[in-house]
Amino acid sequence: MKSNNIRKEGVHPSGLDRTDRMLLRLLSERADRSYAELSERVHLSPPAVHERVRRLRRDGVIQGTVAKLDGTKIGCPLLAFVHVTTEGWGMTEPVLALREMADVEEIHTATGETCLILKVRCSGPSSLEALLSRIQEIKGVRTTHSYVVLGTYLERGPMPEIPEPPSKGK
Repeated sequence: MKSNNIRKEGVHPSGLDRTDRMLLRLLSERADRSYAELSERVHLSPPAVHERVRRLRRDGVIQGTVAKLDGTKIGCPLLAFVHVTTEGWGMTEPVLALREMADVEEIHTATGETCLILKVRCSGPSSLEALLSRIQEIKGVRTTHSYVVLGTYLERGPMPEIPEPPSKGK
């Protein structure tokens, strides 16, 4: 059977259409945009935008709305990545307890020469040294390697790709 060569317009493998992806990009850039502003940018009515955002929240695509804080202005100017090598699988309860520490922003399991990668933000070198000492005391931790950040040129969460609109003549 031959089709009429009609494509679904802008549906991404994720199931999100172009408008959803544009909304996500706009909200990821600045989450405090009003529905009126969003509606102008995506060419939908504010109630239609509100409904889409509500659906994206319900479906877990938007997992929350948070304030992005400036580490320097809150007294934590030192940003570092700590690679942690453990004995066996690293995600033990003592390691997971790192989630409760304010200096630890992210915990990732990894492949390669390290087991875990931590993103940490501290008040200074002595605070980082104290954090590393606490990590080293965790049962099963073999080594840590720290990488202090000198400058940050891009820091953001995932950004949805926005496909080009379909050509009119095709």
